Amino acid sequence: MTIIRMLSVLVLSGTVIFQTSGFLYSADAKIKLGLEVLVSKKLDLIKGKRIGLITNPTGVNSKLQSDIDVLAKIPELKITALFGPEHGVRGDAPAGAKITFSTDTKTGLPVYSLYGATRSPTPQMLKDVDVLVFNIQDVGARYYTYIYTMAQSMKSAKDNGKKFIVLDRPNPLGGLNVEGPVLEPEFSSFIGMYSIPLVHGMTIGELALLFNEKFDINCDLEVIPMEGWTREMLWDDTGLDWINTSPNIPTSQTVLLYPCIGFIGELQQVSEGVGTTRPFEYVGAPWVDADTLADTLNAFRLPGVYFRPMHYQPFFHIFTKQQVHGVQIHITNPRTFKPVSTGLHILSVLNNLYGDKIILPMDNSSGFSKAMGNASTATGLEGNKPAKDIISSWQEGIDAFMPVRAKYLLYK
Repeated sequence: MTIIRMLSVLVLSGTVIFQTSGFLYSADAKIKLGLEVLVSKKLDLIKGKRIGLITNPTGVNSKLQSDIDVLAKIPELKITALFGPEHGVRGDAPAGAKITFSTDTKTGLPVYSLYGATRSPTPQMLKDVDVLVFNIQDVGARYYTYIYTMAQSMKSAKDNGKKFIVLDRPNPLGGLNVEGPVLEPEFSSFIGMYSIPLVHGMTIGELALLFNEKFDINCDLEVIPMEGWTREMLWDDTGLDWINTSPNIPTSQTVLLYPCIGFIGELQQVSEGVGTTRPFEYVGAPWVDADTLADTLNAFRLPGVYFRPMHYQPFFHIFTKQQVHGVQIHITNPRTFKPVSTGLHILSVLNNLYGDKIILPMDNSSGFSKAMGNASTATGLEGNKPAKDIISSWQEGIDAFMPVRAKYLLYK
């Protein structure tokens, strides 16, 4: 075999492994992404059209090739604009940072920010666009902003007479687990616009169908489904490499814990591990007794998880360079692990042990209330209501949501 410095091929146990500039990745993907289905079977949908591509670094195919590069190399296609969500088209902006208009240095295309002065494509941005194509990896949690970038862009497509195409991608949490409170309309924000549970168990394409019909967007929508994805698949079952969806979700392990710890981080009173090498795997504070917290949580025998005492110093964010004591969350069985219920137990124990340190918001303007999507969770915690009772109170909303959800599922 000829060995080329920039690209070599190894065969290990029957799996083809590509090595590019020293980085290994597997092409043993078990599914075909919406992007790949579009290119191989549905190209007529965008041939001859001026394409506005809504993307970021996660918009790759199974060979880790950028959708920008893949589509730009097809002679019959013409990309005229790029649109970026929170963190930007190239993924280099921190959480919450406002992003301005720019020009993509690689392609020379205009890059319009959908997380800056506007969160929707404007008529001026769309003047040279016939069809908007959305290709961004979601994380499966209601309070992640990419799904609302999609919804706002769908509204703009409707208002400006543009077709909207979603290239479907896996839900990394799988398509079976549905849990957490359903958002109440008065808590609507850009981290939760619609009444869906905190963990919804839907792909981004399925959400697009739900948003379009149930919440009256009514744009000219087409979803390109994946091939080979089934609802029981977690990310690691797909054979795909994980690309950071945002700076603090670097691995497929992290994404399982984001809906568990993310809402606790919104309190800004407890470290959620951001600022360490293990974001959302650690939770603690300088005033926590690590052994007590671990023992108390392990006594609940929550499914699929074990809590280990942990001591760490964040390099930035909450408690920068302070000694923090808490737990590391070890997922022992990702199929039985219930992230939202686990996170609620963690917060309940912290509140019971250290109530003088935890201040729970009682209004709908705080980040915590917006993330939870209701006020009753904070009220229940403040009144020392058992975690299991608070979790049970969410079930009525889930029961009402499930038959609505069923209408839009593409993968049975």
